[in-house]
Amino acid sequence: MKTMKLTVFLFVAAAILLVGGPALAHKVNLFAYAEGGKIYTESYFSDGKAVAGGKVMVYDSQEQLILEGTTDSEGLFSFDIPKIDDLKIVINASMGHKNSFKLKKTEVEEGK
Repeated sequence: MKTMKLTVFLFVAAAILLVGGPALAHKVNLFAYAEGGKIYTESYFSDGKAVAGGKVMVYDSQEQLILEGTTDSEGLFSFDIPKIDDLKIVINASMGHKNSFKLKKTEVEEGK
């Protein structure tokens, strides 16, 4: 009986690892910072691969879309600071993988 429970436990654990592993491998990361009047973004998957051709959307504190663009082959996208406000930057990568990064108003102002 103990051997059967252990076998079932190992089978379930292996199934979870097999199913959960690929999902974690495609998590998309986004980092942004303001410097010299521009905002720079970097987008990459958890395995380090750049998000090439990802759609970037920038929202103000009122959740209004103020600009959008596309990452280059290295997962980079930059733009002039559109306004001094809290900014939410969203990356929409391949296969619906999505993440966001919030730049606080003070960070945006410091980067002007």
